[in-house]
Amino acid sequence: MSKIKKKRVGFVLDMTPLVDIAFLLLTFFMFTAKFKSETESEQKFTIKRPMASADTSKVPEKDLAMIKIGIDTVANDTAYYFSLSNEQDRKIVYNSDKIQIPEEARQKIILKVTDLKTMEALIRQTRIVNIRMKFAIDADKRIKYKWIEDLTEVMRKSNATIFNFVTDRPS
Repeated sequence: MSKIKKKRVGFVLDMTPLVDIAFLLLTFFMFTAKFKSETESEQKFTIKRPMASADTSKVPEKDLAMIKIGIDTVANDTAYYFSLSNEQDRKIVYNSDKIQIPEEARQKIILKVTDLKTMEALIRQTRIVNIRMKFAIDADKRIKYKWIEDLTEVMRKSNATIFNFVTDRPS
């Protein structure tokens, strides 16, 4: 004699909570993700910062003139890079008649500076445009001290004697 099999009842899964959780996770990751800024994506050099632990203050977000000394990854040479956080100040400084900048470089956020006279003119013009401007030096730890010494001498001549030096904190 054969046994009569029971009819199987279908399995039902409500997908609404699963979709809700998926969208919550998606929005969480979208809001917490940090995207590269235009400045970071335009940067073609690397900086390995020296370690320091004396001061824990942060570099200001606005009214900041950042001078980077980095090793160009393409040409493998050391150069100065100048950028301003305030877009209006950047346009005024880069379009000044007192500074010799190529026309195509005036549109960029990070300006590659090849000589110290141009750097001095940039620092002076920045101080004229915005007296509250803070300066910061971000230098690679692999460069020779001469690059930093030359830059600080130019800043001293331009009366920009107070500046931040960007470093990494030890872990």
